[in-house]
Amino acid sequence: MANLNVDSVKQRTFDAIVIGSGMSGGWAAKEFTGKGLKTLVLERGRDVKHIKDYPTTNMMPYEFEHRGELTAEMREKNPVVSRCYAFREDAMHFFVKDTEQPYVQEKPFDWIRGQQVGGKSLLWARQTQRWSDLDFEGPARDGYAVDWPIRYKDLAPWYSYVEKFAGISGNNDGLAELPDGEFLPAYPLNSVEDYFKKQLKSHYGNRHVISARCAHLSKPNQIHLDQGRAQCMNRVICQRGCPFGGYFSSNSSTIPWAERTGLMTLLPHSVVQEVIYDDKAGKATGVRVINAQTKETTEYYAPVIFVNASAFSTNQILLNSTSDRFPNGLGNDSGLLGKYVAFHNYRARITAEYEGFQEYATDGRNPAGGGYIPRFRNLHKQETDFLRGYAAGFRADRGQESDTSGFGVDLKKQLLNPSWGIWKVGSHMMGETIPKAESQLSLSKTRKDDWGIPLLNINLDYDANDNKMVADYHAQMEEMFTKAGFTNIKKTDSHQAPGLDIHEMGGVRMGHDPKTSLLNRYNQLHACPNVYVTDGACMTSTSTQNPSLTYMALTARAVDHAVSEMKKQNI
Repeated sequence: MANLNVDSVKQRTFDAIVIGSGMSGGWAAKEFTGKGLKTLVLERGRDVKHIKDYPTTNMMPYEFEHRGELTAEMREKNPVVSRCYAFREDAMHFFVKDTEQPYVQEKPFDWIRGQQVGGKSLLWARQTQRWSDLDFEGPARDGYAVDWPIRYKDLAPWYSYVEKFAGISGNNDGLAELPDGEFLPAYPLNSVEDYFKKQLKSHYGNRHVISARCAHLSKPNQIHLDQGRAQCMNRVICQRGCPFGGYFSSNSSTIPWAERTGLMTLLPHSVVQEVIYDDKAGKATGVRVINAQTKETTEYYAPVIFVNASAFSTNQILLNSTSDRFPNGLGNDSGLLGKYVAFHNYRARITAEYEGFQEYATDGRNPAGGGYIPRFRNLHKQETDFLRGYAAGFRADRGQESDTSGFGVDLKKQLLNPSWGIWKVGSHMMGETIPKAESQLSLSKTRKDDWGIPLLNINLDYDANDNKMVADYHAQMEEMFTKAGFTNIKKTDSHQAPGLDIHEMGGVRMGHDPKTSLLNRYNQLHACPNVYVTDGACMTSTSTQNPSLTYMALTARAVDHAVSEMKKQNI
C-alpha cells in the first residue's frame, strides 16, 4: 500500500506547474518545456484544440440562427458579458456566462472571462505595444503606486524574443514613448487615416498617428510556418478562432509548441483551490485542484509554480491559499494582496465626418483596426490637472448607402445600386487609471461557488482623475478633428462600468520593497520565492498600452530566471 502511495505521488509530481493556459500561461508552458522541464498546465475550463474546436470559424452569416446577433433572452440572462463587443452568436461559446461563475460587485464591475484552454487569447483585440521608460518610471515621477523594480532595458530583449515568435505587424516609427520592435510588415493606413496623420504632424509635431501594431501574420517568417500557422487572410472574424493561425493565440502557437516536446501535461476542467505551502519546508510544494466535473480533489507537486490564472483569478487563488505562515493569503506579509488594482478607462469616444477624398473608398479589411495615437499628455512633465495620460485608437471608413424611399421597380433599382457615402472617422480613448489602496479584491465571507471556493469581491471605480482625463481627451480630440477639417463632431461618454476594457491589472504588484509590494523584479513572491506571478496581477501600474505583449515578455523572462535559480538550487 505504501508503494502505491509513493507511486501515486510520483505520478502527480512535475518539474513545474503552470496555473492557466491563456496568454501568459501558454508562454510559461512553452518556455518550461523548451528548457526540458516536465510541466503540468492546469486549466479550469474545457479543452479547445486549434481548428478542431472553432465551430463557427467558417460559417456564413445566413448559417447563424439569429444572423450573429443575440436574442433578448440571452441579453437578459447575461447582462454583464453581453456588453462585451465580441460576445455575439458566433463567439459566445468562448465566454463565461453570468450565471456560471458569479462574483460579488461591491461596486459595478463587468468581469469578462474566457475560461478554456487558451483563455482570452482566442478573443483579444490583438493590439501590441511595448512600454518605454516613460511608463516604467511613471510611479516614481509622480509618487502614485510604487516604483517599478525594472526598466525598459530589462524587458527590451524579452520583448524582441516574444515578438519574433508571436508575429507582430507594425512600423518602426522612431518614437521614444513607444519603442520600436521586431515587426512584420505593417497594415497600411487608408487615405483619410494617413491624411489625419499628416495633419497632426503639421499642427502639433509631437502628436502622431501610426499604423496600429497587432499580433497578425501579415507576412509569416519560417518560425511561424514551423508553428503550423499561415498568413492572416484579413477575415476580421478573429473572435471565432482562426483556422489559419493568422493571429497569435495560445491555441495556435505556444500550447501546441509545448505539446510537441512531449513534456507538457495539460489538464482541463481543473479548478485550482489553493497553492499548498509547507510551513516546515518554508516553501510552496504544490497545488490543490478540484475537478470541475466530478468535484474530486487532487494534489499536484512541483518545485516551482507559476500562477497565471488571469489577473483577478490569480488574486483569488492566492487570497485563498492560507496556512499558519500566511493566514491572509500566500506571500501576503505586507497585507497588500488584492489591493492597488486598476484597469484602463475606455469610456470616451468621438466621431466625425470628412467630405474630402471622395475619389477613394476603403478597399479590403484591416485586422489591425486602423491607426493608433500614442500617449502625448504628461510625457516628460506634468502639464495637466490630471495624472498620467491616454492613448487613442483612430480609424476612418467609407460605407455604401442605398436610397430606401419609394416602392416597386424603382426601389429595387435603388437597393441594387448603392452609392458611396461620406467618410466617417472615429476614435476611442485608452486611459491609464491610478492604482489605489481602496481599489481592492477580497474573498466573500458568506458566499462560495460550486466548488466551495469563496466568491471574489470586486471593489473599484473611476475617480476624479479619470473624469478629468475623459474631459481632456474630448477637448484635445475635438481640437485635432477641427484642425483636420472634420465636421459633425460628436463626443460621447458611455459611463460604462470598469471591466469592459478587459485590462484589469494589479493586486500582486511588483516592487523593490517587500513592505510595499508582493513580487520582486523577477516576478517571484518576496516571501515565497518558488511561486511566480506573470499575468496582469503582477502589474504595478497600467500605463496606456495594451498589456498582453508585456505579460508575454515578463513570463519568458521569469521562466528563464526560475530555471536558472532551480539549477543553482536557490528554489
